Amino acid sequence: MILNHRIILHVDLDCFFAAIEARDNESYRHRPLIIGADPRGGSGRGVVSTCSYEARAYGLHSGMSISRAYKKCPHGIYIQPTFKKYKKASRQVMAIIESEGDSFQQASIDEAYLDATESCEGSMSNAMVMARRIKDEVLKRVGITCSIGIAPTKVLAKICCNLHKPNGITILKQDEIKAGIGHLDIEEIPGIGKKTSLKFRDKGINTIGDIISMPKARLIYLFGKHGKYLHDLARGVNHAPVVSHRTRKSISKERTFPSDVEDRSIAWEKLVDLNEKLHADMARKNIQYKTISLKVRFEGFDTYTRASSLSHVARNPRLALQVMDDLFKEFRQDERKIRLVGLRFSNLEVNQSHRQTSLWEFCTAQVEKKRW
Repeated sequence: MILNHRIILHVDLDCFFAAIEARDNESYRHRPLIIGADPRGGSGRGVVSTCSYEARAYGLHSGMSISRAYKKCPHGIYIQPTFKKYKKASRQVMAIIESEGDSFQQASIDEAYLDATESCEGSMSNAMVMARRIKDEVLKRVGITCSIGIAPTKVLAKICCNLHKPNGITILKQDEIKAGIGHLDIEEIPGIGKKTSLKFRDKGINTIGDIISMPKARLIYLFGKHGKYLHDLARGVNHAPVVSHRTRKSISKERTFPSDVEDRSIAWEKLVDLNEKLHADMARKNIQYKTISLKVRFEGFDTYTRASSLSHVARNPRLALQVMDDLFKEFRQDERKIRLVGLRFSNLEVNQSHRQTSLWEFCTAQVEKKRW
């Protein structure tokens, strides 16, 4: 499938630290809550890590000195951060986000990017369904909200994410960039602050729309190589990839059928084929797994995932097929047509024994493919 534009999601947890504290203590909810140093016991030293939207109404923000925050909002609730709790919640959220899309990149403890171009088949409406699913899962399983921006590039997705916070979703299509964000101040572009913005304003550039309207040659003349970057960024042609910086924890493949299929044997044959290919790949990389997950997307883009964990790590295509068959049972009973199937192996480990089993496992997969 040839897709003209990418679909990138930027997920940002709303007032993350404060949201976790309010989740765990009802008395903090709907009140100005500030996470940071003690403004009294600590002699006013330190800064605000984050604060609730109720605190932001008084002019507080991350990075502000705690003493200044206390002067602006002396009646606020000031608590010190509990990073262990935040890291646990972050891992839970990132696992939810990573389970969707094609490529995942965690940008910070409360932000992540997701390339969903192929998973959403190039459709922004499908991306909206995915974004809602992510938000629902984060709220249900972690108990907090998040905002999501959807756009053709990482930078534009991040800009969009900030437009409807908290708890919002913003979509920006390739052909609607100028109409959608052209009015925004240039300081909305990540990396351009008050000081840097003065250089642009001196040249008559005050909004993102001003950048879009200016010829590429003029931008390069004024800002050198940064001019080309700005030109491409504002037009949604910046192709910085979504790249994971984490150790790979899963391996997966999924396939979309040319047309939705009703025959469950066709869907099963595709899963058997994916199982064979993934096991061959894992054999080459000498890795084993503990968890097996099936993904089924029906007509209408309704997507379901079912998983099962083994009692020990393995790399056995026959065992995987038995687990897959059990997971697929409920989908055999569903009368809806199937649009896509996927298979994922996770909780990966390198096989320390270095057994020479690749040929045997490949042959086993061939036999099982025929049997099933």
